[in-house]
Amino acid sequence: MGSCAAALLATAAGTAYAVDNLPPNQPLVQDLQSGGKACATGDDTPYVSTPPRLSAVLYDPEEDNQPSESSPVSGEFEAWWTDAAGVEQQRTYTTISLSSGSRQYWTMPNDIPANTVISWHVRANDGKATSTWSDEGDGSVCSFVYDDVSPEKATITSPEYPNPQDVFWVDGVGVYGHFTMDSPSDDVVSYTYGFTGGPYGTVSAERPGAPVTIPYLPLSEGPKSLTVRAIDRSGRSSGESRYDFNVKAGRAPVARWKLDDPADSRSAAAETGTPARAGTGVTFGGPAPTGTTATTTVGLDGSGRGFLTPDVPATDIRKTFAVSAWVRPAETDRNMTVVSQDADGAPGFDLGLRHQDSGPAWSFAIGGAQVSGGAPETGEWAHLLGLYDAETGKARLYVNGHEAGTAADATPAEAAGAFQIGRALGAAGYGDQWHGDIGDVQVHDRVVVPDEVAELAYRKPKLLGHWSLENATDGVSPEQSDGAPLRLGAGASIYRGSDSSCIPDIDPDCTYMPPPLVGDGHLLLDGESGYAAADGPVVDTGDSFTLGVVVRLADSEPAHPMAVLSQAGEHTDAFKVRYEPSTHTWQLVMPEKDEAGAPEKVVSQIVSADGGEGQGHRLAVVYDDATDTIKLYLDGYTNAQATASLPNGWHSTGALQIGRARSDDGWGEYLHGDVDEVQAYSGALRDGDVSGLGWGTDPCLC
Repeated sequence: MGSCAAALLATAAGTAYAVDNLPPNQPLVQDLQSGGKACATGDDTPYVSTPPRLSAVLYDPEEDNQPSESSPVSGEFEAWWTDAAGVEQQRTYTTISLSSGSRQYWTMPNDIPANTVISWHVRANDGKATSTWSDEGDGSVCSFVYDDVSPEKATITSPEYPNPQDVFWVDGVGVYGHFTMDSPSDDVVSYTYGFTGGPYGTVSAERPGAPVTIPYLPLSEGPKSLTVRAIDRSGRSSGESRYDFNVKAGRAPVARWKLDDPADSRSAAAETGTPARAGTGVTFGGPAPTGTTATTTVGLDGSGRGFLTPDVPATDIRKTFAVSAWVRPAETDRNMTVVSQDADGAPGFDLGLRHQDSGPAWSFAIGGAQVSGGAPETGEWAHLLGLYDAETGKARLYVNGHEAGTAADATPAEAAGAFQIGRALGAAGYGDQWHGDIGDVQVHDRVVVPDEVAELAYRKPKLLGHWSLENATDGVSPEQSDGAPLRLGAGASIYRGSDSSCIPDIDPDCTYMPPPLVGDGHLLLDGESGYAAADGPVVDTGDSFTLGVVVRLADSEPAHPMAVLSQAGEHTDAFKVRYEPSTHTWQLVMPEKDEAGAPEKVVSQIVSADGGEGQGHRLAVVYDDATDTIKLYLDGYTNAQATASLPNGWHSTGALQIGRARSDDGWGEYLHGDVDEVQAYSGALRDGDVSGLGWGTDPCLC
């Protein structure tokens, strides 16, 4: 009985061991990959460009995992295919044991055939038992095809932009071209492409071997090129194909009314298109926006008689077009139309001013889409441009050269009626008459690209003064063009390089003086009472302006903030530019209002590691009233922290100050250092022009 009992116990123990060791889990199809591509077969079989690395995540049941034991498993891979002679071939591979949940790999041998469907499956082995194969039951076999041939180069054609051998220069900026890429290889699934200067991208074919066409909008004139590579389903790339073409400048407007006709005119001449008859509420010979090529404009009285029309359409608005004008509203509390084109009882499009709950805004409406933006102000000039892009179905509005908004899904209907200036057609007749001035109305039958929009809206700044601070007579330093001079206060003097004749290394009593900042001399300020000032305000702070200056600090660690430029109101400064030593920043500071003790706000600032010693720094302030932004520049550069919105600027009445600022109805923040090249403009200089300030000459404002 004892022997039998022992045998039974042994048998029971063996049975318990077998039950406890469950076989590994069947590998899941979602955990299998062929060369990094998901397991698939049939029509979805992936193609690979090299003998792939097969992989699988293998698991042992959690019941096997004891706290003191690991649960390693190995993978048994098996692959098979039928060779060219119809004989089935097979390869197998067993991985080393890794912990449960690890991804395990088999890199296929280099002798596998190309262009042949190779199938495979895998199972897990824990050393005691094996799982079922991955394709058994609800599983699936995995397949791949090794492609060892790259596709042939792509061909490129374009009906709008033919090769220069056919047509050398082609029209042009703002006109879409369509480029078709094709390849003789029937397994190409995508193309990578790149135009000169962009855009770059990848586009997929609808099916393997199908051609692909992409649009391209030239943004500038000149020689262009398109480079393309064909990509097959295995990821192999063809050689590079290159297509050269030459883009002309953007073509002229299809209609333009400068509206600069003589004061007694009753119609507006058309530079292009049909002359526009004028209603009796139109007055010719009005003022034009300064800094533009416009000489005069027309004034419309806001009545039913204030309009101009050529009595014919200006363009087909179902196709791409742009319309623009200079405008100055005499009121902003109602809807007013600048330009429109008649459709059936309604305008086909409408560009103008809309009074909204949030306040007035500029607006462009077409085909069910409306874009609004900007902040119209009574008596203030603005340049408007509305654009409909038929290629994308988008409507865009530009205000003063900047995009104010975009609306998608515009679907314009036919508007074959007359083009209108100053009114829009409604169910009850014409309405929303414009009250104010309008100048230089243009209509283009293409996209007007951003650089062109900026050029149309550009207002050339006017130089107000340039003080080189090379010399002074009786405490007065002249302006270069015999304008108003700067008057030097106590503690201020003009230093010229020729004033210092001693050499510190030879004469121990000689004090070193740094060389002039620009040219032969500069303004030297003592930091206690030194300053220079104009006789009155130099820039109008309620309108766009630019101020530039070169400055060098005498102290590496000043004890207090020091002002470089300021222009005062009655009680405080409209603005001041200063150095703040505690943060090592150049700052643009403005008060909330012109009242004694009004809080000041740092509206923009730029960090300067050296504080302006050595060769000094070129500073500039640019206020753009058209966009209500003010920027601080350091050595020709600015950034987001140096740009601020300023919708409520105010007019200063005080004189321009160099080297000091208002303080509690007195003066303070005196600068200890050198100042040179003070330059002032009415108007906002562009970024590229700002870099030309502070070099002894005035930038060329082309």
